[in-house]
Amino acid sequence: MDIEVLRTFLEVNRMRHFGRAAEALHLTQAAVSARIKQLEIQLGVKLFERAKRGLRLTPEGHRLRPHAELLLAEWRKARQEVTAGGAARQLSVGGSPRLWDVMLRNWLIRLRRADPEMALITHSQAPDLLLRRLFDGVIDLAFMLDPPQTDSLHALPVAKVRLVLVSDQADISAEEAVGKNFLMVDWGLSHALELRRAFPDMPEPFTRLANTRTAITFLGQLGGAAYMPHPLVTGGIRRGELHRVQGAPEFVRAAYAVYPIRSEREALIDEVLQLYPKIARARQRAAQQNSDSRKKTTVKAETPSPAPEN
Repeated sequence: MDIEVLRTFLEVNRMRHFGRAAEALHLTQAAVSARIKQLEIQLGVKLFERAKRGLRLTPEGHRLRPHAELLLAEWRKARQEVTAGGAARQLSVGGSPRLWDVMLRNWLIRLRRADPEMALITHSQAPDLLLRRLFDGVIDLAFMLDPPQTDSLHALPVAKVRLVLVSDQADISAEEAVGKNFLMVDWGLSHALELRRAFPDMPEPFTRLANTRTAITFLGQLGGAAYMPHPLVTGGIRRGELHRVQGAPEFVRAAYAVYPIRSEREALIDEVLQLYPKIARARQRAAQQNSDSRKKTTVKAETPSPAPEN
C-alpha cells in the first residue's frame, strides 16, 4: 500500500473535489483521479460518489477513512522515531509514571533548554516493559527505582526521592495513618519491605496506586494518608490541606539511570546525565581527585633523592 495514495484519499474527502485536492497536493487532477482509481481497484470497492455539492464518501469509503488516518499517523510516528526529524542527535528516554511526576519532568526541561536541537522521544511505562525496551534497543535510557543487577546494563544512581507520610487529618498517629484509609503508592519492592518492617501490624492496604498525581487527587477529594515525595506535598502542607504525620519514619529511595553497556549513544547519555547535580558533583570530585593524584605523582618524581653518605 502506497502511503501517498491514502494521503490523496483523505485530501479528496476533505476537499470534496478532485481539482481542489490536486491543488492542495501540488498534483494534476488526472494524477489525483488515477490514485483514487488505483485504491478502488486494490480494495475492489467504490470510495466516492457524486453529490450536488461535490463528492461524498460511499459507506465503504467511510469505513476506510479511520484506518487511513491511523496508518498515516503511525507512519509519521515511525518516520519521526527513525529519522529524528533530521536532528543530528536523538535520544529516547523512558521512566515509570511516578518518576516522571517526581524528577523527570524538570530534568527534561533542563535538557531541552541545554540542547534545543536534540530530538527527544519519551516513554512512560512500567519497569519490566522499560527493561524489555532497553534490551530491544527501542529506548536508549531508562530511569527506575529497583534496577536489576546485570552485566549488560549500567545502573547509575542519579537522585534520591525523600518519602514522607502525610494525611488530610492533623494530629493523627503513624499507626492510625497506615490503617484503613492508607493509600499504598508503588515505590518498588524495597519500599514495600521497609514499610512492612516499620509497621509490622499494618493491615493490607485497600487502595494501591501507580503514580503520585493520582494519590494527591485521592488525598484531596477522599482523604487518607500516603507516603509521598516531599517536594510534591510541601505546597499542600503550607496551605493546610495536608499534614505531616508526626513520629512516622521517612524513607529515601534511590533513582537510577539505566542504559546498555557499550551503547552507541553512551557519550550522549553521559552528557545529558550531567544535568543531574548529583552526577555533576560526583564527576567534579573524581576529576579533582585525579588532578590531585597526578600532581602528587609529578612532585614525587621531581624531588631529588638524597646524596649517598661517604
